[in-house]
Amino acid sequence: MKPVDNRLLRNKLNMETARVPWIELQRHFAAGSVICIADSLDLIEVAFQMSQDNKAMLQPWIEQQQVARATDAQARQWQEQNAELWAVVCSPWVLVQQNKLPNKAAHPTPSQSDNPSKNSG
Repeated sequence: MKPVDNRLLRNKLNMETARVPWIELQRHFAAGSVICIADSLDLIEVAFQMSQDNKAMLQPWIEQQQVARATDAQARQWQEQNAELWAVVCSPWVLVQQNKLPNKAAHPTPSQSDNPSKNSG
């Protein structure tokens, strides 16, 4: 794939990524198609590498349990917490990652808007 095509695919994956309530992901979990991505990895990069079937990049992540099927314990925890996860589809998989709120989002200042996208020029 050409570098421009790579960039377009990464942008497409980024645009298709959203925060999704766990309750909406449960049926995918029941089908065995939810893959949990460690917080230390970039969700879009993992989705990109999966879409390219790049085993050389994926294998170390899998071996280190940084990319793995979601477990029953994780599903229970997300259910109890009424969790919202970052998710992106990389068919046939749904990749999910815990929400990580930056410090600014956790403690907004009066100058921060509720909708930062409206503030971008």
